[in-house]
Amino acid sequence: MAVKSMRICYLANAASVHTVRWVKYFIEKGHEVHIVSFEEATIKGATMHILKLPVLVKNATFALKLALVFQIYILLRRIKPDVVHAHYVTNYGLFSALSNCKPFVLTAWGSDILTVPGERFLSKIKRLISKLVLSRTDLVTCDAEHMKAALNQLGVQKNKIVLIFFGVDTKKFCPRQKSDVLEKKFGIGDAPVVISLRNLEPLYDVESLVKSIPLVLREVPKSKFIIAGRGSEEHRLKELAESLGVSSSVNFIGFVPNDELPQYLNSVDVYVSTSLSDAGIAASTAEAMACGLPVIVTDVADNRKWVTDGENGFVVLGKAPEILAEKIIYLLKNEHIRKHFGEANRHIIEERNNYYKEMKKMETLYTELIRRRRK
Repeated sequence: MAVKSMRICYLANAASVHTVRWVKYFIEKGHEVHIVSFEEATIKGATMHILKLPVLVKNATFALKLALVFQIYILLRRIKPDVVHAHYVTNYGLFSALSNCKPFVLTAWGSDILTVPGERFLSKIKRLISKLVLSRTDLVTCDAEHMKAALNQLGVQKNKIVLIFFGVDTKKFCPRQKSDVLEKKFGIGDAPVVISLRNLEPLYDVESLVKSIPLVLREVPKSKFIIAGRGSEEHRLKELAESLGVSSSVNFIGFVPNDELPQYLNSVDVYVSTSLSDAGIAASTAEAMACGLPVIVTDVADNRKWVTDGENGFVVLGKAPEILAEKIIYLLKNEHIRKHFGEANRHIIEERNNYYKEMKKMETLYTELIRRRRK
């Protein structure tokens, strides 16, 4: 029996841009979408079910969230979804598993299943929770080959694991003209510009980028750097830029809404990601590639599956400002290479990480799970 319209219930962070983009496709396809979330948000076309903690509770700790499992159980039985899809194994995945709704799809994001060095005790607990949750799934998706291996080690059969990329909206993120508004706002003019979009946390090692700037400026004095994102390292990184005498060449611009990212990416010349860890390819890296930018990324996660060193960008060692500076200088001095790399990147994303193609795959998987359940 063909499934024309599905009632899909997501348990996920409704405020996350990844959740919004994931569910948007299915709303536009005419499916009935419900979202169960602790985070408040409004998503046009979706029925929101925001889980409320006691008014006196300021911080929604994991233990307090867990106390609402019975409420989630009742809610799901009222919604009666055709399929339940949770995002993040050790959070919403656990709530879904304990609610025992079928079919149950789970998307692993990376940090929820990968061991974090220096957190042995927490990692053991996380591993136990992950095994419990994963044992109750009908299908598990992830966006990186090395995550498939990690899931398999946690007891998930290979035939239950499917690679589904979060995907880039290639209609939204595409090559366009530079923004005159941004050029004036940041005093860019005709200067070559490098951008970083990773959060200002130790994991993303934006410090290495800041340390590379004096080296770049020696060779390309007019260079400008735009560093987006927020985080615990913001004040220290600004002080570092000041101490290195490069503050006039750096703009720390804070958080940039996803809808505004295309104009930023189309107004710069090189994208850099200095992250020390990722799940698959970072969303911002893929979006930069879709906009036709050359990229410089660190040798982590699946980056080498997307960036072939010297063909569509560069893959560098982490915490190596000198090497990073060398690659930035090379790209800034070679416009034809930037253009060539950028064109190759646009093609790669259109073929291998297209949001519309990936969500179509997911729609087909939902349909098959529902058919099996109804037999």
